Amino acid sequence: MIKFIIASNNKNKAAELDRILNPLGITAVTAKSEGVSLDDVEETGETFAENAMIKAKAAFEKTGLPSVADDSGLVVDALSGAPGVYSARYAGENATDQQLIEKLLKNLEGVEMKDRTANFVSSICCIVDKDTIVTAEGMCDGYISFAPKGEGGFGYDPVFLINDGSGKTFAQLSPDEKDKLSHRGKALRMLYDKLSKIIAND
Repeated sequence: MIKFIIASNNKNKAAELDRILNPLGITAVTAKSEGVSLDDVEETGETFAENAMIKAKAAFEKTGLPSVADDSGLVVDALSGAPGVYSARYAGENATDQQLIEKLLKNLEGVEMKDRTANFVSSICCIVDKDTIVTAEGMCDGYISFAPKGEGGFGYDPVFLINDGSGKTFAQLSPDEKDKLSHRGKALRMLYDKLSKIIAND
């Protein structure tokens, strides 16, 4: 198995990355599990893609191992694109998922369902070696519900209604169902395709 460092301490993200990359012979581990801290890495990018690159470079430089970073977030049209790149810090540093959702719903009070359009975006940067950088991006359209639904997922998943007519949020899907529809699932499949060609040529 090839070991890839996940430039995140988020166990949920690491699990999703590991689940999709595993068939390529890649095992995804967090930087923390390898004794490396990325807490001092500042996400100063103005886009998800820029932040993913910053995190992947930091992990690669600190470990010397192939590194992959995902920067993702929620873009809400009625809030002029917020929370965007600040999705994880929308309710302050170290805010809980519940606090993030509460702030989002409060800021959408009085907004009708037809105007609660949103999309999840996931940008992934993978640094295989000093000469090989692979990027991928995925999006998923939907709406913000009036209240949380479902016990699964993480982050804003309980209030993100998928635009497929099912009336379900991400938090009501199984991991496999979510992988097929989600922004990160789409980005990871694109990354999978690109990495498979690189690995096949090695």
